Amino acid sequence: MTVGTTTLPESDPQAPPADPGDRHSGSVKAWDAPTRIFHWLLAILIAVSWATCEYSEALDDPVLKWHRWSGLLILTLLVWRLLWGVFGSSTARFAKFIPTPLGLATYASAVRYGREPKFLGHNPLGAVMIVALLALLLTQAMLGLFTVEHNDLTAGPLYHYLSEEGRKAATSWHRHLFEEVTLWLIAIHILVNLVYAIFRRQPLIRAMISGRKPASDYADAKTLDGVPRPMFRAAILLALSAFIVFGGIWAVGGKFLQMRLW
Repeated sequence: MTVGTTTLPESDPQAPPADPGDRHSGSVKAWDAPTRIFHWLLAILIAVSWATCEYSEALDDPVLKWHRWSGLLILTLLVWRLLWGVFGSSTARFAKFIPTPLGLATYASAVRYGREPKFLGHNPLGAVMIVALLALLLTQAMLGLFTVEHNDLTAGPLYHYLSEEGRKAATSWHRHLFEEVTLWLIAIHILVNLVYAIFRRQPLIRAMISGRKPASDYADAKTLDGVPRPMFRAAILLALSAFIVFGGIWAVGGKFLQMRLW
């Protein structure tokens, strides 16, 4: 079987073996810690962003300062993920998991017959979903920089760069994109992961917690490689991401209105 330009044998003798002396015997490393932390922190911040907008009155936050801070943190995380997709471990690098059209079609065809190969990182269909979610969230976070909410009581830091009509459009897209597209994709993402866990015996959600998958023949095992001192590298890239987001907004004259949390 072929996915993109990679030949997928029925049994890969070079799949990473489980270390019998390891307490994780019977499993192999799949996800590095920075990728897993990003995944769950992003999920938490998305929930926080929704709650702090929907229940701003109950939170006594008419100017949406909590919502705006969570949005800026999401934007920082997304910039970090773009950087980690270049400088991170192999299962996180875009060049390693984004499929070619042929690879995607081949994998989708194999799924129909229950003969799809396993991957340590994202499988081709999962890769498309991840890229779509990242693109949507990045678009929404960027739109949030230009929105005006709650009868003009609060606004994104770059709102003054758009006309009144432009701000209304950005605000409308910011809300409706999340409610009508992003939320549905998140639901599908969760559902598909549950289907793989229950019917395909591939514990994708558990792997994103532990960082490990059951020892098996994986199509991308030969290209698996990590990076030295991943947490240190991730911290440096996170600092750079914060500088890009907050420094960039400040550099172009952004206005952080009523952003104090105390």
